[in-house]
Amino acid sequence: QVQLEESGGGLVQAGGSLRLSCAASGLTFSSRVMGWFRQAPGKEREFVAAISRIGGSTYYADSVKGRFTISADNAKNTVYLQMNSLKPEDTAVYSCAAKSSFVRSDYDYWGQGTQVTVSS
Repeated sequence: QVQLEESGGGLVQAGGSLRLSCAASGLTFSSRVMGWFRQAPGKEREFVAAISRIGGSTYYADSVKGRFTISADNAKNTVYLQMNSLKPEDTAVYSCAAKSSFVRSDYDYWGQGTQVTVSS
């Protein structure tokens, strides 16, 4: 069983930066692919970024390309989301998720989420 715990959310002004962390514990082969998702009030959850912990391939939503960077520290079983040039529309609850491979369409494990609020 994989457990995920996010941290690093908070309140930041537009143009600022935050770094989110997601610590994974449990079966590491079930968390070879880690992703970040976000959900704003009244909106559906959307994909933000994903990384393969084996090989390091990364994928980003168009809305965050060039501003956000996903990375992984396998020694610490932790994935990070560095968010720069934040905009008010980035305000959402950010959750990390894990699955065993990119072949799988659905993520199997989810964290509780951390709130990111960007003020204008």
